[in-house]
Amino acid sequence: MRVFVTGATGFIGSALIPELMNAGHQVLGLTRSDAGARSLTEAGAEVHRGDLEDLESLRSGAAMSDGVIHTAFNHDFSKFAANCEMDRRAIETLGSALAGSERPLVVTSGTGLIAPGRIATEDDVPPSGPASIPRISEQTAASFAAHGVKASVVRLPQVHDRVKQGLVTYMIAIAREKGVSAYIGDGHNRWPAVHRLDAAHLYKLALEKGFAGASTGQCSRYHAVDEEGVPLRDIAEAIGRGLKVPVVSKTPEEAGQHFGFLGFFVGADCPASSAQTQERLGWRPTAQPGLIEDLNNMNYFEA
Repeated sequence: MRVFVTGATGFIGSALIPELMNAGHQVLGLTRSDAGARSLTEAGAEVHRGDLEDLESLRSGAAMSDGVIHTAFNHDFSKFAANCEMDRRAIETLGSALAGSERPLVVTSGTGLIAPGRIATEDDVPPSGPASIPRISEQTAASFAAHGVKASVVRLPQVHDRVKQGLVTYMIAIAREKGVSAYIGDGHNRWPAVHRLDAAHLYKLALEKGFAGASTGQCSRYHAVDEEGVPLRDIAEAIGRGLKVPVVSKTPEEAGQHFGFLGFFVGADCPASSAQTQERLGWRPTAQPGLIEDLNNMNYFEA
């Protein structure tokens, strides 16, 4: 299968390319830079120039492929709503190029805030209405499921290795700046996690067999979750050990000033299960280290 991958040179995309190629697929990778083009060529992928704002590049990349995996997203949280709108337009463009073809489209979402305070499952639908988060990637993909697109969504938790760890990376930066590693309250609230190599493997499985089918008019949902919920206090303590700074608790009232935009997430309890994903796709996220192990073994003072 020839697979068009957005975010092909990113954190997950760079792990996804060898995953796909080792399974016999050809990869057409989206990039906007010469450096990205070189890395794709070195990895054995075909280069497709463009970015998320270049809708024609997205349309042509999808049109010349047998399937699409959309991992690209701008994680500048100061412009989160605008970036979510960019994501929506990108998915609409990709879906329109695949409409009527029965080709697969795999998009990316998150497990956070799907079911706060309890373990979220694949059966949980995203919140809607004025209070909902602005990212509507899976709703957008689902709108094409009734139009001949085999749509699936991979919901990501904190994706980690020894270099990056999702939102935990921002926690590390704040701890380095403030001189303390903090959590909120008792720190018993939980974040789910997965190693990026396990996440890449799930994307491949979702592409190959993870769709409900156009006749159902539904978007299949999969959770890339290894650890259902890592306590925030454990995360803060690992960061404290790595940076050699004190570990402290902040009150909810202090959280905004200390964490900035991240405060809302640091206080969230959002565990998630991947039991259905593992049963349906045969995915077993057991080969890689857990989040705390990666935090314990990273180089906190590199660069």
